[in-house]
Amino acid sequence: MLALLLPAAAVADGLSRALARAAPAANPDVIGLAVEAERCAVERGLPASERLAVIDYSRPSTEPRLWVFDLPRHKLLYQELVAHGRNSGDNLAHSFSNTDGSLESSLGLFRTLDTYTGHNGYSLRIDGLEPGINDHALQRDLVIHGAPYVSPVVARTQGRLGRSWGCPAVRAAVAPQLIDQLKGGQYLFAYYPDRRWLSSSPYLHCAPEEIAGAP
Repeated sequence: MLALLLPAAAVADGLSRALARAAPAANPDVIGLAVEAERCAVERGLPASERLAVIDYSRPSTEPRLWVFDLPRHKLLYQELVAHGRNSGDNLAHSFSNTDGSLESSLGLFRTLDTYTGHNGYSLRIDGLEPGINDHALQRDLVIHGAPYVSPVVARTQGRLGRSWGCPAVRAAVAPQLIDQLKGGQYLFAYYPDRRWLSSSPYLHCAPEEIAGAP
């Protein structure tokens, strides 16, 4: 069994290093966790993807903390500001939830679904894959969308971005293109150094019996 896992692990390690080189402003350890989570999902039967988005909520909202990668080409496509939920914190996020109505962001591994146009404009639904951590994302209407409160001007004048109801909102100017890169079954990984999640996430420890949607 170990012999079968080593090649995949080696590929993931090489991919982590390549993506870290492509995004030197990102924390390479966070990128490594995102790649590991995506690898685990694919190993356990979920479809592979060509894009991987990584959010590092340990960083302040006034700094770019969303990276979107082209996996086959090891290329950075976007490095962006992203909002967190209103009740997750002020400039720094510190609280996360899976509960409807909490107005907090969620952590963990997500898979993107379809797009639609709603009251926030062109938006992308995301499906939370981690039971008890983010698997209520659909019923909470957590989506990627553009928002006027996500901009460098707002960050400078307020000392933080505006906050969402839990959605990873991005700059309105970049939202349509970013959404088109991520729609249709790509992966999104949202990180924060939450000890309970880090120690129990099935995608970071690859426990197939706990993974939602695994065959």
